[in-house]
Amino acid sequence: MAETVTGDEQWSMLLSDQVCFALYAASRSLTSLYRPALDELGLTYPQYLVLLVLWERGSVPVRELGAALHLDYGTLTPLLKRLEAHGIVHRERSASDERSVLITLTEQGTALQDRARSVPALAGNATAMEKAELDQLLGLLRKLTANVTVAADALAAKPHADRS
Repeated sequence: MAETVTGDEQWSMLLSDQVCFALYAASRSLTSLYRPALDELGLTYPQYLVLLVLWERGSVPVRELGAALHLDYGTLTPLLKRLEAHGIVHRERSASDERSVLITLTEQGTALQDRARSVPALAGNATAMEKAELDQLLGLLRKLTANVTVAADALAAKPHADRS
């Protein structure tokens, strides 16, 4: 098993060595690539992500949508209100639990899926990577997200004075 790097002195202070910057730059590149195609659909990138979840899962509670996208309620609510104002989704309080809001695609939102089918290929083709490389990258990014989430939760649970 590979050795995990620990200790502050093990980590470079060079920008080019920062994992966070490499992820940030890659994310900006991909979202910039998507922008013209999403503009044609009348969507922002975060709205497109919401629709991906709805196209995959059907109607979902806001809580489930937020968990899937790693977004909190305060960030998701304005996004959903804009999608509803454009006639793409419908928000409705659950009959069985008034606290839960169910998000459902409208006919227009469902029809948008056909027009959006070419969007994922933009990124896949632009990477010029083999499918196996992309699968490996996805696996590593999912592992990174899970590990960092656990570390962030542990850090948040520590009393403020113990964080140094």
